Amino acid sequence: MSQSADQIPGRERAIELALTGAEYDQIVELLGREPNEVELAMYSLLWSEHCAYKHSKKILRRLPTEGERLLLGVGENAGAVEVEGLAVAFKVESHNHPSAVEPFQGAATGVGGILRDVIALGARPVAMLDSLRFGYPSSERSRWLLDRAVAGIGHYGNSIGVPTVGGEIHFDPSYESNCLINAMCVGIADPDRLMRCAATGIGNRVLLIGALTGRDGIGGASVLASTELGDDDADKRPTVQIGDPFAEKKVLEACLELVDADLLVALQDLGAAGLTSSASEMAAQGEVGLDIDVARVPLREADMEPFEIMVSESQERMLAIVEPARVAAVEQICEKWELLCTDIGEVTEGGHMRIFRGEEIVGDIPVTTLVDDCPLYDLQPSPPAEGLYPAPPVELPETADPATTLLALLAGCNIASRRPVFEQYDQIVQARTVRRPDEADAAVLALEASGNRRPAIAMSIDGNGRRVAADPLRGSLDGVLECAANLACVGAEPLGLTNCLNFGNPEKPHVAWQLVNAVEGIAQGCEALAIPVVGGNVSLYNEGPDGPILPTPVIGMVGELPDAERCAGIGFAKEGHAVAVVGPFEPSLVASELAARRGRAPSGSLPQVAAELILAAQQAVRDGVRSGTILSAHDISDGGLAVTLAECCGASGIGCSIELDELTDEALFGEAPGSGFVISGELAAIEAIDGARVIGATGGSSLTISSEDGGFAVDVEELHATRENGLRPYLP
Repeated sequence: MSQSADQIPGRERAIELALTGAEYDQIVELLGREPNEVELAMYSLLWSEHCAYKHSKKILRRLPTEGERLLLGVGENAGAVEVEGLAVAFKVESHNHPSAVEPFQGAATGVGGILRDVIALGARPVAMLDSLRFGYPSSERSRWLLDRAVAGIGHYGNSIGVPTVGGEIHFDPSYESNCLINAMCVGIADPDRLMRCAATGIGNRVLLIGALTGRDGIGGASVLASTELGDDDADKRPTVQIGDPFAEKKVLEACLELVDADLLVALQDLGAAGLTSSASEMAAQGEVGLDIDVARVPLREADMEPFEIMVSESQERMLAIVEPARVAAVEQICEKWELLCTDIGEVTEGGHMRIFRGEEIVGDIPVTTLVDDCPLYDLQPSPPAEGLYPAPPVELPETADPATTLLALLAGCNIASRRPVFEQYDQIVQARTVRRPDEADAAVLALEASGNRRPAIAMSIDGNGRRVAADPLRGSLDGVLECAANLACVGAEPLGLTNCLNFGNPEKPHVAWQLVNAVEGIAQGCEALAIPVVGGNVSLYNEGPDGPILPTPVIGMVGELPDAERCAGIGFAKEGHAVAVVGPFEPSLVASELAARRGRAPSGSLPQVAAELILAAQQAVRDGVRSGTILSAHDISDGGLAVTLAECCGASGIGCSIELDELTDEALFGEAPGSGFVISGELAAIEAIDGARVIGATGGSSLTISSEDGGFAVDVEELHATRENGLRPYLP
């Protein structure tokens, strides 16, 4: 190596790059020498928490990863399941720390990154969903984060022409300084043309496709995503990437054309850690080496150092492995799409990543030491002490009557309509959308017609940090079951799951305890549903000066339904229908929205309902929707039964009269997500559904709920207006 490449940064510099002293010593032992500047930068990223999962990889092995319909799973850019002879690819990822520092670009590039994960499989992205967390919108900072993150999501998705068809938002003080931005993408591909990320074929060329490489994003994976946020967040803004959705659109179309023409051996997106991660992961998957010449990489800034080129997280770039005889054809297609396509290296024997600057070798690392030899740490879980999460402010007195409580919940930021948000997203571009947000519990996209029916896929994304904080295992299990319940409401059967695990610092025993139990809960949910985890993301160190976020595992799920024409919405279909509750619903105020509004911290024991009883109810709802017996379906979730009924009325403009055994807070506003449904349809048909308990009928202009002890009524127009306007004051 040249003298410049031999410059040794040393242990102190390694610690500045978020490695530990012991990790630096292990690198020295693996290499048989101290790493130079380029090599240390590469190790600092590939051995970061964000890339190596060094505090979570061991426990993630608990998750089931095999399934009957699975086509691609963990280890690829995204997972894929088979539906109607197609491959449906999907994945969820986080962009939390960048968004907390610069919300517009952080959220926008989060969308861009998850799109490229799906593109890398050779799939066309057809839908986006997002799961967002902020502090209370009464906070100026939270309003700023909400406004700019939503704008960034809309900017990128709308510009590239991929509809945002669903999602969720939750507000809690724990997210005040550390917001969560989780994005999920779903795509469709030919199963016979699914791309893998493994580099194979000694002598094959390494082509860099897409945008110029600049200094944006340098250090993102290690500086931002693998440490806690603090008072110097503004100083980290240079590490946030800058996105260009119009460039990504060209990358998308060019890559899909290259896949269709069978010109690629492998394809990988450049995300966190840039060339370092994409090249080393491709080499590791193919058990080969790669030579990369940074002097050939087209640069936005001419004076970039080799280590900067290798770790840059500039967006809208893909790495392809191509046989030499096909390079010219690849270049021709990229030129057609006005994209740069540069030969920057080749596949080699020996299993080494060698970094050149022209003829000069500036880095030489065994691939396995980068990808496989990062130390994995054993967690030290211990339950938290009481009072880990402070009680939220009291906003609703316990003395409020049921009607007042219902309206207050509907107006509150966690239950109010998300219309002011999703109106900023294009929901119908590509003309596949069957149900828009707020019309059904899951998004539905139609596929190509098959005979006299239109098969479809359904998708949902969900999570509830308060319930997981109260009971990580049961709360996470319920999160999986609730996502499945959302699919059941549109008649869809779950096929696979992706997750994003958003937690605090895993080196703290109580966070480790939350994480271990949450993974166990997700695993039990997948086993109950007999579906695999196809991939996902772990986002740790989500803490601010005031402490950790609520433990927030976010679940994304994809399912299929045989006919999009029989897809129930949440709104009552017409007057005179029976209204019933289905499922082993055991309402509880523990960690509920009403408890939060009354100033109670998330603690207590959640209902321990048997999963088989819940799944039987979901099957009954799914079958009823598919047969046309159930004409509206809505799972009982945030705010309990009364809020669910109000949402059914508001969505249709049709009132209902309900008779309950009692009008306690638990009966009206208690929660047990995934285990109960409000359905409607013709009386005889509803009564024939196993487990259905008729509680009333649709009709009139008000929601009337009564029991032997009394009752209350609220006009449907007031219910609708209250919920519709709850979030609008907080958005421009």
